[in-house]
Amino acid sequence: MSLEYKIKTQVDYSPQISYLVSQMDYVRKTTLDSVKGLTPAELDFLPCEDGNSIGALLMHMAAVERGFQIELFERRRPNQHEIDEWGAAYGLGGNGRSTIIGNPLEFYLTKLHEVRSRTFQELSKRDDEWLFEDILWEGHASNHYFIWFHVFEDEINHRGQIRMTRRLLTASNSHSHM
Repeated sequence: MSLEYKIKTQVDYSPQISYLVSQMDYVRKTTLDSVKGLTPAELDFLPCEDGNSIGALLMHMAAVERGFQIELFERRRPNQHEIDEWGAAYGLGGNGRSTIIGNPLEFYLTKLHEVRSRTFQELSKRDDEWLFEDILWEGHASNHYFIWFHVFEDEINHRGQIRMTRRLLTASNSHSHM
């Protein structure tokens, strides 16, 4: 992915949605950079007994975004099939630790790409008026812009966890080779 380090208007998007897409692109690039080259064992590494693996955090990013696609683009709640598919990744914890394991990096990258592609496709159909439309989100006054900001803000938070876990993994590997 070739990326300019600019927040700017982009073809196929309204001006404000362009700025949002620019930010989402940058955040995703840095997330992908933070997981380059990881093996399935490294993706499954748990930093502590009740922590989340890097693989689970990547799936969580995709699940959160997929959940907002359902809620905001399709204007509905997830159905049982979607809950079965994404629930462990959305909630993480014990269920995530027991079910999100053994996958190669490409599995997670494909999920992230598929979900993000759909988000961008849907955003290209909308305008700035939609972006700033007042909505109620979890009992709070909000708008679509804030919620999509929250999607990549959540990714930034978990990318920090991924970087920290990767450092712990590197330290753990260097101690085991002594």
